[in-house]
Amino acid sequence: MKSVNIERIPSVIETNSSNLRFVAGDFIRGLKIFDDKKAYIVGQLALNEGVSPHRNINGEPSEKDYQLLFKAAMLIGVQKIGNPMNITIGFPFSTFQLYKEISQTLFLKQHNIEFDTAPYSGGGVKSFIAEVESLSVMPEAIGCSLALRSHENVKGNFFVISLGYGTCEGIFSTESGLVQRSSLSTFGIRYAVKLMETELMKRFYLDLKNEHQIDAAFRNGFIFLNRKRVDVKDLRDSVLKQYYADVVSPSLRKAFDDNDFARANGMFLAGGGAMYETLVEEFKKEFEGITDVKVSDNAQNLASIGYCYNSLAQNGGDSSKALGLDIGNSSTVICTFNTASN
Repeated sequence: MKSVNIERIPSVIETNSSNLRFVAGDFIRGLKIFDDKKAYIVGQLALNEGVSPHRNINGEPSEKDYQLLFKAAMLIGVQKIGNPMNITIGFPFSTFQLYKEISQTLFLKQHNIEFDTAPYSGGGVKSFIAEVESLSVMPEAIGCSLALRSHENVKGNFFVISLGYGTCEGIFSTESGLVQRSSLSTFGIRYAVKLMETELMKRFYLDLKNEHQIDAAFRNGFIFLNRKRVDVKDLRDSVLKQYYADVVSPSLRKAFDDNDFARANGMFLAGGGAMYETLVEEFKKEFEGITDVKVSDNAQNLASIGYCYNSLAQNGGDSSKALGLDIGNSSTVICTFNTASN
């Protein structure tokens, strides 16, 4: 197992032409990037200084928000490993084939990234060349499986369920490869977030809060409405149980059969949804006595770690050039290897 470095930024952007100076403590929290002569604040800076930070859910690589997040991730990555970079990204099963070729066209090249240093240092505009030497594209769940085998040293056959914001992905991973017929792709945690939003709207005026703000409330377990802190933990638990019963469980029944369970050593949960104990307990209740349900040690970062190991394999084992980018709907995760200890 190699030591990895993980950086995370919220997957949100917003146009902003303000002169922002000394508003962020460091580079990663002060991302302001120029594109087509427009300035965009990205990640934590967009949450702190933006009015309505956003990102299209399951957006295409050709969309502005995806490209800006890719640029931001490269900018972070190049600070860690320099040029050139071998990058792996991922998409849900449902869009993987559709986006594979266009991603190669858009991203496999040199990128001149122009960014503003004023938000974190008070400096001026700088530009940097990010050189992508190779680009691999793979399904998210396969990235998770690769991380479990390469980074967490899991052996044998197992199920992998990636509980992302936009989609829930699942595969049956064997030592000889993926069982194609046992893959699933369905609605992600967003389904439960929207359920919670609907219930809150019945009781409160949400003051034009956007989806990412509701998602933050969902994760935090509270929301401020009309200067009052409203606890939403019980409501969150309720909609998570409904999400599991209405969406996840039926999808699992369709994807995995008795022969799969007879061959499996366990089921691993990953993604942001694996951080919700209520949802994990629903899995454990359904599969009690059938297979062991475990939360990965690196649940929220598992896909990006798998992508980084794939980049390592693609470049012949040079860890100093490998980069894994999980450009998710909620967070963007940047993974590199810690070359100092490898």
